Amino acid sequence: MDLIKDVINRVTDPTISFTFLLAVFFIIFPPNNLLLRLNRKLGLDKLWTDAGAIIFFGLLTIFMIFGVTSDETFRAVITKPDNVPIVLLLYIVPFLIWVCMKQGLANDARTLNNEKPEEYSSPDDLDSQILVWPDLIYVELIALVLCSVVLIVWGVLLKAPLEEPANIADSPNPSKAPWYFLGLQEMLVYFDPWLAGVVFPTLIIVGLMAIPYIDLNKKGNGYYSFAERKAEISIFLFGWLGLWVYMVILGTFLRGPNWNFFGPFEKWDVHKVLVLNNINLSELFWVKLGSRALPQNILLRELPGFVVVGAYLLIMPGLLAKTLLKSYVDKLGLVRYSVFVILLLSMAALPIKMYLRWTLNLKYLIAIPEYFLNV
Repeated sequence: MDLIKDVINRVTDPTISFTFLLAVFFIIFPPNNLLLRLNRKLGLDKLWTDAGAIIFFGLLTIFMIFGVTSDETFRAVITKPDNVPIVLLLYIVPFLIWVCMKQGLANDARTLNNEKPEEYSSPDDLDSQILVWPDLIYVELIALVLCSVVLIVWGVLLKAPLEEPANIADSPNPSKAPWYFLGLQEMLVYFDPWLAGVVFPTLIIVGLMAIPYIDLNKKGNGYYSFAERKAEISIFLFGWLGLWVYMVILGTFLRGPNWNFFGPFEKWDVHKVLVLNNINLSELFWVKLGSRALPQNILLRELPGFVVVGAYLLIMPGLLAKTLLKSYVDKLGLVRYSVFVILLLSMAALPIKMYLRWTLNLKYLIAIPEYFLNV
């Protein structure tokens, strides 16, 4: 039993779990035909069948029961009132994705047979159409009643996650944001607050608003489909699941005192100390590699960082336009492509910075504390 817990504690470490997620994600949600063929060859399309759902949710439930019944720390974290929404999220998000993918693959099969999607209804057949009144209004009314009942029962059975009055002599450890902001708090491990708390949230909001204006693919509108929108679905789901939901789960269940990582079955020890020797790119370039002191001139000192960041934001879009994303330039046009690639590179910046921190202990690419500018 202890061996199983120890293995789970090790594989849930972000360096392992995120790497595994990155390795399998685009095979499970293939963005192109090559990975789609690999997906089918490995039988991963069976995940979106009834049997696949039973196996996945069965294993998840077994893991939950095993943890709650065998480990006090796991039980305390899972049953904390603040964390109940995330436990529900572990079930609801995969279920909704399963429903969408199952319906999408079913419609793709119908399209191959020259049949209409299941959602299709003829404009001339009024009996097959779903109207706002009374059909949609009735469904929304029932959903409203059910949600109200669930929230009332939730409020009665679970204690409000309120703590004692604030005490300046006793700060909570760990001090966590509400669960819906934990993704941003986890990003603070890798980025300066002005980036993690201001720039990236702004880009997320602007990016979501820009999707309808960037995406010119008319297929898959009004009905479920995966084959007709493979790349769009894969990119969106990676940003949502890999860079948001994963971060929320990590911050909720696996971050303990001092924001240290703790495995699901590892006791939260406030005295746990990790040896970290984070360095900036300027120190790595001038001191470690150049064997010399840091230049006194700020611009010269941070020149390596300016070169790296400038190349990433200015050269990489053009390089991608000539290689991997050439078809997108032709399809979207220069302006839409520019917006798309900047949003894509901003999204990719998070996993890149995570690996730089894990492998090189790299803290900042550009570090100018004199002017509170750190990148």
